[in-house]
Amino acid sequence: MPKVFITGLGFITSIGNDAATVTRTLRELRHGMVLYPPFQRPDSPVKVAATIKDFNTDSLDPEDWIYPDRYRPRRETLRSMGPNAFYAWCAMQQAIEDARLAEADISNDDTGLYAASGGAPGMLGHLLRRMHTQGVMRCPPLGIVASIAGTLNFNLVAHYKIKGASTGFSSACASSSHALGFACDEIERGRQKRMFVVGAEDGNMDAILPFAGMRALSLQTDPSKASRPFDSARDGFVGTGGATALILESEDEVARRGAKPYCEVAGWGQASDGHNVAISHPEGAGLASAMRRALRAAALEPSAIDYINAHATSTPIGDISEAKAIRAVFDAAGARPLVSSTKALTGHGLSLAGAMETGFCALALRDGFIPGSAHITNIDPACAGLNILQKTEDKQAAHILNNSSGFGGANVSIVLRKTT
Repeated sequence: MPKVFITGLGFITSIGNDAATVTRTLRELRHGMVLYPPFQRPDSPVKVAATIKDFNTDSLDPEDWIYPDRYRPRRETLRSMGPNAFYAWCAMQQAIEDARLAEADISNDDTGLYAASGGAPGMLGHLLRRMHTQGVMRCPPLGIVASIAGTLNFNLVAHYKIKGASTGFSSACASSSHALGFACDEIERGRQKRMFVVGAEDGNMDAILPFAGMRALSLQTDPSKASRPFDSARDGFVGTGGATALILESEDEVARRGAKPYCEVAGWGQASDGHNVAISHPEGAGLASAMRRALRAAALEPSAIDYINAHATSTPIGDISEAKAIRAVFDAAGARPLVSSTKALTGHGLSLAGAMETGFCALALRDGFIPGSAHITNIDPACAGLNILQKTEDKQAAHILNNSSGFGGANVSIVLRKTT
């Protein structure tokens, strides 16, 4: 199969809004959690979120949003966007600049876009309330386009004039990893030469707080203790939003443009738990299968993996399930890759997580470091045996594996390879 490379990255995240800042915060293990003002209400037991700095998209009117001066969309561009699509629009600009793509490289039959987002629930709720209270015809004409789950691909394909393959993916927290995997397939099979892969979420009250009903969110009031994957005292995840855009290109396109890739996407695998609508398989069966398939696709033995960026969200059940899956795949082969969860710094980005963390791994491969797993005081005995890295190390990995898992037991593993 032809090789696939990551040649451009764009970030709007709780730990930084560009690659340089994200790299620095990963190295320094500085988290993005704060006491989130909308959560400081008496009926909310959840107090902490990982917010996007330098942006304020709380208003239901996009014209009231506050954002950095470098992003100045036209009024008609904003009319069809919720916060998630706007974050994605910004991340796309960064990635295009980073990869040094010309307009002709972006808008052609050989360039496509796969995206993932849960939609803009706050905006959708507002539209429905307005319809029921003010009348059916009082909803904004582009309200649905701005709020439903496909809003990222609707907006990005239109605004960036994408002419190749495009669609949205919906597998909850595995969504953008699925988007990346299938984007690789498009390139490997010669159907596309270049693919944008974008994940984005609002990260506001209406996008995060409903998870409290599942008892999935941390109830900590100290932001530095709220997200602590693998720690014995973890009590749930911290929600976040933002966007990450990745540019994938074929080997021929990289050579034609003289591009300098971050890394190669060596292979990917997916598998389902077939177990529960919301809870991971207790033995991590589906994730173990996904990792084995990713290794097989990359033609690698488990011993070749230097580092695993774990999905580990800081939930009591999920972290243990993943720990068992990692042990099942790697212990039998006598391999002990380093393991960490960058969600200790960023919080959990839901459908954004896979793309965001793949971007982190690409930075780590390019710059020769491995991010640590922050905020651990006592490792959960059930996660013992994993080679959990608690401080960032200046160490060059050759191969990194990134895990993502979503509702219904959807699991995706992606293997990245350092380029020479």
